[in-house]
Amino acid sequence: MNWITKIIRAGEKIKSAIHKRATKEDIANSDWTSCCRGPILKKNLEENLWVCPDCNKHHRINPKQRFDILFGKNNYEIFKTPIPKDDPLNWTDSKSYKDRIKTARKKTGMDCGMMVVCGTINNIKITAVASDFNFLGASMAAAEGEAFLYGIQYAIENRTPFLCVSAGGGMRMMESLISLSQMTRTTLAINELKTNNLPYLVCITDPTAGGITASYAMLGDIHFAEPGALIAFAGARVIQGTVKEELPEGFQKSEYVKKTGFVDLIVERKDLSEKIGTLLSILLKKNSAISTEENETTENTQSLSKVAS
Repeated sequence: MNWITKIIRAGEKIKSAIHKRATKEDIANSDWTSCCRGPILKKNLEENLWVCPDCNKHHRINPKQRFDILFGKNNYEIFKTPIPKDDPLNWTDSKSYKDRIKTARKKTGMDCGMMVVCGTINNIKITAVASDFNFLGASMAAAEGEAFLYGIQYAIENRTPFLCVSAGGGMRMMESLISLSQMTRTTLAINELKTNNLPYLVCITDPTAGGITASYAMLGDIHFAEPGALIAFAGARVIQGTVKEELPEGFQKSEYVKKTGFVDLIVERKDLSEKIGTLLSILLKKNSAISTEENETTENTQSLSKVAS
């Protein structure tokens, strides 16, 4: 092999290395991610609670990151929830369902797509659940249903409010009607929570869609959403194709959904903990301003009674 051939082959190798497409795994393991202005260090994004400092995009985060922000780093108890049979229908398409679950568990470090915890905000004990979009798109199946019900039961037994941080694309097709039944089960559980006069708050994050929107994500006493979160049932293209009309700008984003009355508040991630604490203080009548007002009313009533007598 002469020197010209060696140079040509070396050039081809360099060219192929430059144009080699990064895999999803390469991107996930990289120190960088991208946003409005291009590459951004994950470390810098994390310091800003995974919110872009330029465009204010609220990037998706996993349940542990979420609870670290809400309750303080590792300042909460993670519960071990029941796990039903992994593949009740022996589902296989291009890959077996068991293999998909195994991959999701390895990727997220979670047994199912929901994490249930108990933490404290403003000295108020809170039971909370959050979904991980990296676990099969945070879709809902029997294991996730069991996790949700476990959280509700714990909240009822311990007299705590319940916070649901929603995300996901709906029910999980690999479990068919078993998956769909979780819509009913979670709804009944929420009704039981409300029967016990315990607040049910929902924080809607990107994306929340399908059967999740059609069940537990829209049954809260108060709904608040992160900026720019997708909130939908069917996809925008499906709706547009059905109604044969141009959809409004920002359709299905949290800001638009708030205008139409399905969301009460848009809350930035940095303000979530404070806002949740304030809302629960009011709902549980632990707010100092309310207590003061009640005391003043009582004192005025007593004074009037003395005057009358």
